[in-house]
Amino acid sequence: MDMDRAEQAQMCKACGVQFSPDVNLPPVCPICSDERQAVPKGGQQWMTHAQLKNGPFMNKWTKYEPGLYGFSTEPKVGIGQRAFLVQTAHGNILWDCISLLDEATIDIVKALGGLKAIAISHPHYYANNAQWSSVFGNIPVYIHEKDKKWVMWEHANVKFWSGETLPVFQGATLIQLGGHFAGGQVLHWAEGVGGKGALLTGDIIQVNALDHTTVSVMRSYPNYIPLSTSHVHRIAKRLEPWAFERVYGGFWNFEVMEDAKARVEYSLQRYVKWLTDDDPDGDH
Repeated sequence: MDMDRAEQAQMCKACGVQFSPDVNLPPVCPICSDERQAVPKGGQQWMTHAQLKNGPFMNKWTKYEPGLYGFSTEPKVGIGQRAFLVQTAHGNILWDCISLLDEATIDIVKALGGLKAIAISHPHYYANNAQWSSVFGNIPVYIHEKDKKWVMWEHANVKFWSGETLPVFQGATLIQLGGHFAGGQVLHWAEGVGGKGALLTGDIIQVNALDHTTVSVMRSYPNYIPLSTSHVHRIAKRLEPWAFERVYGGFWNFEVMEDAKARVEYSLQRYVKWLTDDDPDGDH
């Protein structure tokens, strides 16, 4: 990859997703103009990674448990999601992606063992994955094929996969849940929580940051569009075989730290109940 050219490739300011320099830039970001996001009231704005690196931004890091580090950019860039570095015996995985890839971040990642693969939950978090992939050795970027149309830079390292599960490495498996996006995927990390398992979800499953004991699912979070019961039942069914004690969501402090599988199951059952409740008096 021509990194000088990539540094000047346009990124949507609202979501932080980078567009290929080889295509004509659209008048508005397709990801933000979709009903699951929104173009800001002031209109479409663009930036480059070079501009981002020259701004007042830095990535804040936190170690959550052995083998798991989270990081996000401050002040907030785009949607403000965090990414994770997951350490496994077979190599490190970048789960989800953020737009700032500065020298300090590169040094930290290398000190933690580098990266062998990238996997991203859904299109809102695609960021500048082309640059991340290139910097760490043209590593694969795993995206479910059902979200192919949302990839704004289809570089050679993007690996589209199909089906319901994909082992990235032993003990690190992608599970396609759909819902928020058709190709929405989560990462099951078997070694998490001392072998009890952890689920990294982006906002395919959204943690309640107030109580840290319940979760929700939505087609659109900013526009308050729910999922149908069939979507929720499918999500619940695809999670049934997997053991996990914790859920790590897409933003700071969005975690369910214990008994997470039971709490996800309860939350999804509650969701379906309120979608199907037909009490005419509304007196619950």
